[in-house]
Amino acid sequence: MTRMAWLAAIGLAAIGLAVVAARALAEGPQPSYFPVTKGAHPHDVAASPRADGLVYYTAQATGKLGVLDPASGRVEEIALGDGSAPHGVIIGPDGGVWITDGGQNAIVRVDPASHAIKRYALPSSAPDANLNTLTFDRRGRVWFTGQSGYYGRVDPASGHVEVWRAPRGAGPYGMTTTPSGDVYYASLASNHIARIDVDSGKATVIEPPTRNQGARRVWSDSKGNIWVSYWNTGQVARYDPSTGSWREWPLPGRAHAYAVWVDPDDKVWLTDWSANAIVRFDPASGRFASFPSDRAYANVRELQGRAGETWGAESGTDRLVRIAGG
Repeated sequence: MTRMAWLAAIGLAAIGLAVVAARALAEGPQPSYFPVTKGAHPHDVAASPRADGLVYYTAQATGKLGVLDPASGRVEEIALGDGSAPHGVIIGPDGGVWITDGGQNAIVRVDPASHAIKRYALPSSAPDANLNTLTFDRRGRVWFTGQSGYYGRVDPASGHVEVWRAPRGAGPYGMTTTPSGDVYYASLASNHIARIDVDSGKATVIEPPTRNQGARRVWSDSKGNIWVSYWNTGQVARYDPSTGSWREWPLPGRAHAYAVWVDPDDKVWLTDWSANAIVRFDPASGRFASFPSDRAYANVRELQGRAGETWGAESGTDRLVRIAGG
C-alpha cells in the first residue's frame, strides 16, 4: 500500500469511528419535556415510585402542588392555602406528598388519593424560616431545613414539631438520608455540610476542602457517601463518612452546580446553570455527559427520579424534564 493510500485508509477509519460515536450519542438518552401551568415556575420535583407513575412538583409562584401524569401529559394543581409558597417536595414512606411551604412557614402533607391537606406549623421561635428541603429518617420522622438558619423535624405520629438553630446561622438548604439512617444537610450561605444526630438533634459541621464553595444540595449514594453540589465553584464533591475523606471534581466549563441526585445505579446527576444543562457524572470512569435544554434559561433547580428516569423542574420555562435511561 502506498503512503497516500495508507493515509486515506486511516482517514476513512477515523470518519467511520466519528459517525459511530455520533450515532451512539444520538441514540443515547434524550430529554423529554412536559409543559405545566403557565406561570407556575416549578421549583422542586418528586417522581412517585407507585405504579401510577405520577410526578409531583411545587408551583412556588402560585402556591400549589402540581401533579403530572407523564403517560397522558395531563396536569392537575392543588391549592395549598392562603400565602402558600412551596419549595421542596418528596414522597414519604407513608405514601404522602410532603412539602416545605415557606409562605405558610409550615410543613405540609397532601394525601395522594383524596388531596386532603394537613399542615404542621413551625413554632413561634422560628418565624420566617424560609423553608427549603425535606428528608425522612428511618423512624418515619421528616426533617427539614430553613435558609434563615434553622433545621427541624416533624413526628407525623404525634404531630410534634421541633426546631433547632443551625450552628453557623443562615444557609441550611439541601438535605439527605443515608441507607443507615444518618441525616445530612448542606449550608449554601455558610459553605459546609452538617450531620444531624437524629436522637439529640445536634448538628455537627463538616468542612469541605474547597473554601467558599457554596454547598447547595446533598444526596447519599447506596454506600452512604454524601455527594454535594458546589454552586460557587462549579464542582461536585463526595464525602465518605467512614473515613472522613473528601474528593472533588470540577464540572466542565465555567459551571454553577445547583442540584445533585444519585440514581439507583450510583450515577450522579447535577444541574449546571451556566451550561443550561443536566449533567450526568460516572464516578467509576470520572466522565461527565451533558444534556442541554432545548430552551434558554431553563433554570432547573432540583432533580429527583426513580429507576431508569431522572426528573427535573425547569423553573424558567414552566416545564418538567425527564431523561430516561442513562
